[in-house]
Amino acid sequence: MKQFAGFPARMQFTSIPNFFFSTVLPQMTDMAELKTTLHIFEVLYRKRGYPRFTTFSELSSSISLMSGLRETGKPPEDALRAALEMATTRGTLLHLEMDGDKAPEDIYFLNAEENRKAVAKIRNGELTLTGLKTTRYREEIGTQETPDIFRLYEENIGMLTPMIAEELRDAEKHYPTEWIGDAVKEAVSHNKRNWKYIAAILEHWSLEGRGDGTHQRDSSKDADPDKYIKGKYGHLVRRK
Repeated sequence: MKQFAGFPARMQFTSIPNFFFSTVLPQMTDMAELKTTLHIFEVLYRKRGYPRFTTFSELSSSISLMSGLRETGKPPEDALRAALEMATTRGTLLHLEMDGDKAPEDIYFLNAEENRKAVAKIRNGELTLTGLKTTRYREEIGTQETPDIFRLYEENIGMLTPMIAEELRDAEKHYPTEWIGDAVKEAVSHNKRNWKYIAAILEHWSLEGRGDGTHQRDSSKDADPDKYIKGKYGHLVRRK
């Protein structure tokens, strides 16, 4: 190992959230993920405009990053993809797969509130990125293919975050998939687009049944959009 000569008198600095050191860093065990994450902090810090993001192409063209990833013993591109997947699964990054001018492009954002809103706008077509199209984007939540209930949630309720994805996975263990889909549709029909309301619908159906006992509900009983937040089920929606 060549010894480092030391930092110069005048140099630039990169801002890194303190939350990264207190919460994310202690959980990291993979050196490639750490190197890639720190490199992305530096790349995004130098970006200007809105939203700030980087791409797989940009990262893989970085001599310093790819040189550092060679030490993992894997081909640098493979190490980079694995590191990005770990960072996305951990929740450090947000990932969208979009159509570039010539080929699909993977783009990455820091998982911060401002960027979560930006991703939602991209998803809804309210925000466009130069040279990229939203016709084939795919937000990555974990390493598995997004189930239909996840896609249904994204298309009707809002952005699928890691926390919501976990709630959906848990709901899938307790309720039929068709119930979850119907609950989403019912929430939309009452303009109650949030997971707590959907969870209250599922809990209500589980304990009280679904109207006539089939998948066809009595429409007269569905007239009141606030029926799920009244009485003993209200805490499921009102809780913070």
